[in-house]
Amino acid sequence: MDPVHASVLISRPPREVFEYLADVANHPEFTDHFTADWRLTREDTYGLGAGARFRFRQRFNRVPWIDQTIVELEAPRRLVLVGRTGKFNRIRTVTQYDLEAAAGGGTQVSVSYETEPKYPSDRLLESRRFHRRGWGRALRRLRTILEEDRDRGPRATIAGGPRKPATGSPIR
Repeated sequence: MDPVHASVLISRPPREVFEYLADVANHPEFTDHFTADWRLTREDTYGLGAGARFRFRQRFNRVPWIDQTIVELEAPRRLVLVGRTGKFNRIRTVTQYDLEAAAGGGTQVSVSYETEPKYPSDRLLESRRFHRRGWGRALRRLRTILEEDRDRGPRATIAGGPRKPATGSPIR
C-alpha cells in the first residue's frame, strides 16, 4: 500500500512531543479508537528496541495483529517503527513520525504509515480509507492530549505489575 499521510500542528515544543512519542506505552492513548489489545514486547518502553503487539479494529480482517518496534530515533526530529502484520507476519509495515519546529514554539507532527504486501492476496486486507481516517483522528487526539491533557485512552502496561527495581526476589 502506498504511504498514508496525516499531520497536525501541536502547541508544544518538539522535544516534549518527541519524548512522548518515543515511549511506546503512550501510543494506545491516542490510537485506541482504531487499535486494541496492546501488549508490550519488553519492560523498557522507551527508545530503540521498544515495541508492542496490538491489533487493528478493522472489519473483515481475519489477521488483524501487528508487531512494531522502534528502529530509528533522531531526537527531536524523527521516529521510525518497523513491524510485521498479516497472515504468517509476511506483510512488512513502516510507521514514521516526523517532527518540525513551527512558528510560536509549536511542533508540526506528520505520520506516514506504509505496508509492503508479499503476495497479491495480501493486498485485499489493505484499506487506505481505514488508515487515513484512523491516523488523522489519532494525531488530533495526540494534540488534545499534549495541549489540554484530556481525552486519554488506556496506557499500555506490563502484566504482573512493576518489575524495576527487583526487590525481594527469591531467585538470585
